[in-house]
Amino acid sequence: EPQILVGLLTDATGFPLHVGAFAGNSAETHTMLPMITRFQEAYQLDEVTVVADAGMFSAANKQALIDAGLHYILSVKTPTVPEVIETWRRDNPGEDYTHGQIWTQASASDGRKHATPNSVTHYQYSHDRARRSLRGIKEQVAKAKRAVDGDIAIKRNRYIDLSAPNKKVNYALAAKHRALAGIK
Repeated sequence: EPQILVGLLTDATGFPLHVGAFAGNSAETHTMLPMITRFQEAYQLDEVTVVADAGMFSAANKQALIDAGLHYILSVKTPTVPEVIETWRRDNPGEDYTHGQIWTQASASDGRKHATPNSVTHYQYSHDRARRSLRGIKEQVAKAKRAVDGDIAIKRNRYIDLSAPNKKVNYALAAKHRALAGIK
């Protein structure tokens, strides 16, 4: 049975703006840019800003958008504390982030630290996101401690350091994750 891949562009509220069809075995990298180009042509648009989360945005898609001269907004969690936030924390010791607080930093779109900045990254703190993350971290650290103490079987827990001679709780990783809680 033949299959197709349907591309759907929506506005911020989810209202459909444009639909396209592709062969079912087409990779996302070969459908995203053609969909956007067709949309621009259909509505005579010079500039389009693509908004996506990490789940639908690959490095290849990002590079294709850059090469096509399009703008994009990508929403992802950051794996490390960004330099701009480290500076803020150093300048404001003991101070908590405020809900909705935003930090802005020039960066290279390909992620290289020493490349010439050609994009802007905004980081935002959300109290609700932080609350959920901190609760999860607390539960996982407690579970890791119980596993290291032998109270429960070790299954899979990011806060257990198995590379040490004796299993131990990785409190440094938990502290790093606490510092990132609520930031996206």
